[in-house]
Formats: sequence, structure tokens, C-alpha cells
Amino acid sequence: MHESRTANLLGATALAVSDVVLAAAQREAGVSASGAAALVVLAAAPGLSVTELGRRVGLSQSAAARMVDSLQAAGLLERRAGQGREVAVHLTGTGSATAHRLLATRGSGLGEVLDALEPAEQRALAGLLGKLLTRLYEHIGSADLLCRLCDRGSCTTGDVCPVGQAERDRKG
Repeated sequence: MHESRTANLLGATALAVSDVVLAAAQREAGVSASGAAALVVLAAAPGLSVTELGRRVGLSQSAAARMVDSLQAAGLLERRAGQGREVAVHLTGTGSATAHRLLATRGSGLGEVLDALEPAEQRALAGLLGKLLTRLYEHIGSADLLCRLCDRGSCTTGDVCPVGQAERDRKG
């Protein structure tokens, strides 16, 4: 059984952190939350199809196509010929710079939140968050979707990403 206060605090914290991250990302890029996620995803995995990009940011193919149209009109990405009839999506130079600024803005906003904790508390929280992310992966079933606004380098440098490990464990 879950302690209702703990569950309530987690819910309020999750929503507030999400609001901080998404507001900063949207403000930095001047695009929707899914558009911001698309820029970050494409920075890590250039050349995805519109359909695959949509899957990774949680959009239907038609919604993803509209988002790509919008990002292309803003000069942040471009379509190129892919395999066969497939169209690959790539960031422009402006799109790449915007994605890097998004991640930096996200990181500084989250850093400000974490500044409320002592270093030992931050390390303890990292372990707990790893457990929670592993559980969330069981429900969501997609590392790409779960980590769509992640700074992948910060999660995998010197450690193992809990979401990536959960995906490897599921497939292995």
C-alpha cells in the first residue's frame, strides 16, 4: 500500500518539474512541447522518418507530419530523401543549435530545483529516481518515448542509464 501523502507529494513534484522543464524548453525554442522534444530527439538520432519521430515524441503520424511542417517552416529542420520512398528528417544548423540550447536550459532549470538538496541527498535521489524510471519503463515500454527530452550524455557518462538498462533487460 502506498502512503497517500508520499504519492501526493510525488505527483505534485512531478507535475511542477514537468511544468518547469516544458516552459523553459518552449520558451527557449519558441515551439510546442512536442516540437522541443523532436529537436532533442533528432539531435541524438538524425535522419528518422516522420513516423518514427512521431512515435518517439508520442504523436500520431498525421500530428507528427504537421509538427515537422511547422518546424521546417521555422527553419529548424529539413526533409531529405531516405531509404526507398522514406523521407528522413534532419536538423538544420539553427535546429541543432536550438536543441543544444534546449538541453542547457533544461539542465539549468533542473539544477536550480536540485540545489534545494545537499550533495548526499542528490545522490540518494538519483538512486531512487533510477528505480522509479525502471518501473515507469515497464508501463511505457519505450525508452525513446520516456527519454524524449533527456540529455542522454549526462545520463550515460560514468554510469548506466536506468531506462536503457530496463530496455536491454526486456529485450535480453
